[in-house]
Amino acid sequence: MRKIFIILFFTSVLTGYGQRSKNIFSRDPIINLENFQQKPLHFGFYLGFNSYDFKIDYNTKATDILVKKTTGFNVGLVADLRLHEYIDLRFEPGLYYTKRDLNYPSNTRFTNNGDTYREVNSTYIHFPLLLKFSSLRTGNIRPYALGGLSASLNLSSNSKSTDDNSQNRFRVKSWTPNYELGFGIDIFSEYFIFSPSIRGVFGLKDELIRDKDTNSPWTGSIESMKTRAIFVNFTFH
Repeated sequence: MRKIFIILFFTSVLTGYGQRSKNIFSRDPIINLENFQQKPLHFGFYLGFNSYDFKIDYNTKATDILVKKTTGFNVGLVADLRLHEYIDLRFEPGLYYTKRDLNYPSNTRFTNNGDTYREVNSTYIHFPLLLKFSSLRTGNIRPYALGGLSASLNLSSNSKSTDDNSQNRFRVKSWTPNYELGFGIDIFSEYFIFSPSIRGVFGLKDELIRDKDTNSPWTGSIESMKTRAIFVNFTFH
């Protein structure tokens, strides 16, 4: 049902834009919302998709752990503060859901325990603070780049659990600091601004909580495990 809702929602949006495309993309368009971005502060919301991964470094020579990525869902709010004609400070708190599957290589360390699969479900409250650098507006479109820092609170981290992988409990830290880089485009319609964007998210610190057994086949060979993600967001102002 969620996928059907998303498809219907974006179909209606694109249909509306198709009807107004002559005004937005024509050679001599009618300028929409000409003074909107002159406001010192404006708000919006976004919906989107994510693909989370792990960057894993090892402390010994080891066969890579395979990370299977899935497509997750994002929803959040936007507060945009105008600092300069071409620079904005943007705060985008949101809720992000994702799932990653870890498949450990079968080897002698798992001889007595063939449990080589871990499902890592994550529900993040994401707090990015970004600088948005916009280009000159051309008609009703305005490309931009953005980057900054963020922190993610993982509500599914299991960080307070005393169980570990020997009890089938995979644990990561609750808070993760990141940096983010991306780009997008503002499309000015008659009544609102539609902004599709894509950006990469890069974890700055190791977030793995290791098992009590230092020789654990699940965590013993891992030097660091950091989040990597791609966000595709559709923002409405």
